[in-house]
Amino acid sequence: MYGLALEYANLHGTETVWDLYCGIGTISLFLAQQAKQVYGVEIIPQAIEDARRNARLNQIGNAEFFVGKAEEVLPEFYEKEKAQGRKPCADVIVVDPPRKGCDAKLLDTILKMAPPKVVYVSCDSATLARDLKILCAGGYRLERVRAVDNFCQTVHVECVVGLSRAET
Repeated sequence: MYGLALEYANLHGTETVWDLYCGIGTISLFLAQQAKQVYGVEIIPQAIEDARRNARLNQIGNAEFFVGKAEEVLPEFYEKEKAQGRKPCADVIVVDPPRKGCDAKLLDTILKMAPPKVVYVSCDSATLARDLKILCAGGYRLERVRAVDNFCQTVHVECVVGLSRAET
């Protein structure tokens, strides 16, 4: 699954990546090996402590982690950068939300930031479909989708989706 996220992100070493709902930073640190900078956001403080510890243990210096709700941290970053006259930078945004999917404010901020690539990892196909409808209506094109059966002999499957900005 992490390999698919990395493949769909199509990193070349110059990108700034935001990993939202990052947990203990597993995807963040995997992507940091091929990105210029990775920012991870997670609401659980202990998970962020673990993400920072994992970065140190793996000698990864280009990953920074923030405690907070993704639907608050990214919009606040966006507004702060805009207020200072800078274009909020994200070359790739990765989301791996809980079953409820992404918050509407977060999706709106992603659309405003308009990164060239979005990678969506989902454990719930219904909320994935709902969020993809919003992202595609907002200018993204669905490039790739792959189901990953991490939970054999159950009805649960993860989906990894690669999206790119549609040509305008």
